[in-house]
Amino acid sequence: MAASAMAGAGMLAGVEAEPGGTAPSAAKLARLSEFFETEVRTGKLAGAMVLIQQHGVPVYLRGFGVRDVATGQPMTPDTLFALHSMTKPITNLAAMMLIEQGKLALADPVSKYIPAFASEKVGVQSKTQDGQPVLKLVQPNRPVTIEDLMRHTSGISYDYIGGDLIRSAYAQADVLSGKHDNKILADRIARLPLVAQPGTLWRYGYSTDVLGRVIEIVSGKSLFQFLKRGILDPLAMSSTRFVLDSAAERARMAKPLPTDAVLLLSEKERLAHPEWESGGGGLVSTITDYAMFAQMLLNGGKSGGRQYLGPAAFRQMTTDHIGPGAGVARDYFYFPGDGFGYGYGLAVRTDPGNAWPPPPGSIGELKWDGGSGTYFDVDPKLDMLYILMEQTEQERGRVLPMFKKLVYDAFDP
Repeated sequence: MAASAMAGAGMLAGVEAEPGGTAPSAAKLARLSEFFETEVRTGKLAGAMVLIQQHGVPVYLRGFGVRDVATGQPMTPDTLFALHSMTKPITNLAAMMLIEQGKLALADPVSKYIPAFASEKVGVQSKTQDGQPVLKLVQPNRPVTIEDLMRHTSGISYDYIGGDLIRSAYAQADVLSGKHDNKILADRIARLPLVAQPGTLWRYGYSTDVLGRVIEIVSGKSLFQFLKRGILDPLAMSSTRFVLDSAAERARMAKPLPTDAVLLLSEKERLAHPEWESGGGGLVSTITDYAMFAQMLLNGGKSGGRQYLGPAAFRQMTTDHIGPGAGVARDYFYFPGDGFGYGYGLAVRTDPGNAWPPPPGSIGELKWDGGSGTYFDVDPKLDMLYILMEQTEQERGRVLPMFKKLVYDAFDP
């Protein structure tokens, strides 16, 4: 499987630095190409799309390999990818827009919109008299709030994260069974125990899906209708959606390798539920579409003369809200990673971290990724964004750190 360059453009463009700027090295960008060419040639990846954009201009846009090994169609900028959790920043932007409009508030209890959350309990691991582990249910110290949903401090989990008893409770509930939309899912989630008192632990989970339901209730529209009107259409993200309607669109989808069992199962489940507009992981998009969203973030909430968030609301969304003094604990499942705090739907680089040497990047960079191997990062210091689109669960943990290193190596004089 040979790498395919972007149709109608060279591999590199505009790498000359503006006065006083820092431009990437063409020779070092070639190392990035070599890495992905090797990944494809050795069969570790079917293909990938990579974009680096600086000062609003693509300096590197290239496709590698194929969308689908069964068809052999090459990777191109219009290839569609399941974003998985890279959906979350878009949903959080939508919520912040409603907050700025005064239609929603960070301090609102979720039960104001979804009454079932008024009965939430916290699950505390305990033991019976004969020493058997049991999940004891206790009252929350305070209600779960909209801010908790946005910063993952709600106590809502995923079924594959956490202790045995919580995972067992989620497995027994089987919240994704049968036909389900955001309303059904949110009501099911409300019946499950919280993993910790609200506001005390960063825990990844269905929080953003519940937030998507709140957006529907407040706006009176489906989540997609609200995203399309307020974000996707204005940003010209015409390929970004929850459901593909035509055979031509479906032919543009990138597929995992046949050996990637986890992602294949995940994709099968996603496709089986077109009725579920998952704010936490349901969108599909192209690399050029997502670059429009990322550039808007790099511009401080502005794009094409339109202000999506005012300066104060944008700062609020992109500021660390779980750092020292926040009272929020981090455990093994803290996915933002070393050196990062968390805003609303985005990891925020706050310090070099504990590793030596520190991971590459800049203080203030914003990032998130998805379980399908998608990744994006916005670096205000370099006025640069970079995006990786691929469909791999089994290789993403190895590929993403190397991708980031190679990008920053290219900017290192």
